[in-house]
Amino acid sequence: MPSDTPHDPAHRPGEGPGRHPAAAAPAAPPRRTFMGEMKDALSLRALILVTGVLVLQLGFILSYIGAFHAPKPHHIRSGVVAPARISARLTAELNALPGTPFRAQAVPTEAQARRMILHRDLDAAVVVNPLNGKDRLLVASAAGPSVSTVTTQIAQRIEVGRNRQITVVDLRAPNPQDGRGLSSFYLVVGWMVGGYLAGSILGIAGGARPATLQRTFVRLGALVPYAIASGLGGALIAGTVLGALPGHFGALFGIGTLLVFAAAATTVALQVALDLAGIGLVILVFVVLGNPSAGGAYPSSLLPPFWRDIGPWLPPGAGTTAVRNTVYFTGHHTTGPLWVLGVYAAGGIIVSVVCSAFVVRRRQKKALAAGAAAPAAA
Repeated sequence: MPSDTPHDPAHRPGEGPGRHPAAAAPAAPPRRTFMGEMKDALSLRALILVTGVLVLQLGFILSYIGAFHAPKPHHIRSGVVAPARISARLTAELNALPGTPFRAQAVPTEAQARRMILHRDLDAAVVVNPLNGKDRLLVASAAGPSVSTVTTQIAQRIEVGRNRQITVVDLRAPNPQDGRGLSSFYLVVGWMVGGYLAGSILGIAGGARPATLQRTFVRLGALVPYAIASGLGGALIAGTVLGALPGHFGALFGIGTLLVFAAAATTVALQVALDLAGIGLVILVFVVLGNPSAGGAYPSSLLPPFWRDIGPWLPPGAGTTAVRNTVYFTGHHTTGPLWVLGVYAAGGIIVSVVCSAFVVRRRQKKALAAGAAAPAAA
C-alpha cells in the first residue's frame, strides 16, 4: 500500500525526525611558512632592540679593554724637595721624560710635600738628600696602589742611573681589610647598580613614561627612601660589617644616598625622554663608559686620554673620588665630586618633570584630536 508521506528527494535513509546530518569536520588551518613564523616572532622593534644590545655589548668590550689593556702614566702630580739648584734641574728632567709621565713642581720643604700629598694636591714627592746618595720617595698608595707602583718603578730607574738609592715612604696605605684600595670603587659600583636598576624597574612596572605628571612626582618620591636605604646598607656593609672602610659611617651614608638617587633620577629622566631606549643610554653612560673611567682599577693618571677626561664628570668616577678621599684623606678634594652628583640628581628631577609634562600634553592633544575626528567620521 503506498505511503501517504510525500517523497522527499533530499531525504536519505536513516534520517528522520530528530536526526541531523553529521557536522562537517573543521578545516585544518593553513600551514604557515618559515618566513611567516619568523616575521611574527621577530618584529622590527625586536630587531632594533637586539641590535642595540649588540652595540652595547661591543661597546662594553671596547671600553673596558681600551681603558685597561695598556696603562701608561701621564702627568702624575709630583713634587721635588731639594736645594734650589738641584730642584730646578731635577724638576726639568722629570717633566722632559718621554711620554710626560710626571708633572713635577718644586716644593720648599718635606713637611709641605707631605701635606700636599695628604691633601691630594700631589700624588708623590721625591726628597733629595744632597749630603749622601740616599733619597726618599713619598707616596700615598690609598689613592691608588697602581700609581704608587708605577711612580716607584720610574723613580728607581732614574736613581740607579744617577748612582743613588731611594727609599719608598707610604704616607697613607689602604686599610688592612681594603685589599689594594678597591673597596671604595666596588662600594660605588654597588650603589650605582642599585640606583639605575631601581629607576629601570619602576619604568618597566609602570610604563617608561608615566601617564600623568603626578605619577612622575610619585615615582621620583619613591626613589628617596630607596636611596636612603641603599646608602645606609652600603655604609653598614663596607664599614661596620666588613671593616673595609671604617670610621666614616655618616659621611658614607650621605654620599651613598646622594649617589643612588642621582643614578635613579637620571634613569627615570632618560626613560621619560627616550622611552625604552633611555635604559640603553643609562647602561652606556654609567656602565660602559662610567666604570672603566672611574679610577678604581687604575686612577685617571694611568688611563688613556678619553677615559681620563670623562671620568670625573660621570657618577661612578665622582662617587669613587668622594668615597676614597673621605675615608683616607679627611675629605679633601670632595667638593667637586659632590657637586657632580648633585647636578645629576637635580638634573634628573628637572628633566623628568619637563619631559613628562611634554609627553602628557601631547597625549591630551592627540586624544582631543581623535575625539573631534570621531563625529565627523560618523
